Amino acid sequence: MLEFGQSAGGAGDDIIKDTTDQNFMADVIEASREVPVIVDFWAPWCGPCKQLGPALEAEVKAARGKVRMVKVNVDENQAVAGQLRVQSIPTVYAFFQGQPVDGFQGAQPPSQLKEFVNKLAALAGDGGLGAALDEADQMLDQGAATDAAQVFAAVLSEEPENARAFGGLARAHIAAGNLEQAEALLANAPAAIASAPDVDAARAKLALAQQAASAGPVDDLRAMVDANPDNHQARFDLAQAQYAAGQVAEAIDTLLELFRRDREWNDGAAKAQLFTIFDALKPNDPLAAKGRRKLSSMIFA
Repeated sequence: MLEFGQSAGGAGDDIIKDTTDQNFMADVIEASREVPVIVDFWAPWCGPCKQLGPALEAEVKAARGKVRMVKVNVDENQAVAGQLRVQSIPTVYAFFQGQPVDGFQGAQPPSQLKEFVNKLAALAGDGGLGAALDEADQMLDQGAATDAAQVFAAVLSEEPENARAFGGLARAHIAAGNLEQAEALLANAPAAIASAPDVDAARAKLALAQQAASAGPVDDLRAMVDANPDNHQARFDLAQAQYAAGQVAEAIDTLLELFRRDREWNDGAAKAQLFTIFDALKPNDPLAAKGRRKLSSMIFA
């Protein structure tokens, strides 16, 4: 359906390869016009090279095509090493857009190698993943939950720890009514993104969707509140029913009124429910911004 990461090379391209003096121009200079290329100058007799090479290869593979690596055996290819003034090994250069952009000499700790590769990967952008996520969000807003889920899943196949895609997939399941599937997905979020805002937002949306399944009729609950304005449970239930009916602004106002009347009712349930709704909304949603301002004014009044 969608093809991601085209700037990082198509299927079958070698992410890690050996090169020669004769092929250096094609394998490094020309290739770096599409994606950053790391060049590892090494030799079979070099002890530090044997440690650095595999560790660097692992980080390049983890970048999933956003960076390539080319290995140059200096014993067999002295011309390029001489041109680049390689005086000791291991020496590593990074090229992008046909020019050297970074490099180092000697063995490096794993954290430094990861930072080095990630910095280079950022130069080439995200390979179209951001645009795909924007498209998926639009699909979801338009009610095409199944199509959106497919795009979010495709992005996750490229980047399993992409928090935006993970949260989006959960939201797509929620929109499609697959609450159990969404709950299972969120329960197994990768540790690296388990507390990311996009994932927390999906959890909030799931909690509200689960509440909506048992929400009562809006008109009946409103009548109960009108008959007894001090019936806090009915007012709270009304807010749940309003949210379930798509009346988000009304739900926020109802909860704000409940908080104004008794902020400590049911261990602060009104405030907690408001924060759940705010978290479920997009960060730039005007309803969330307006609701937060009103709540803050009440808290600090």
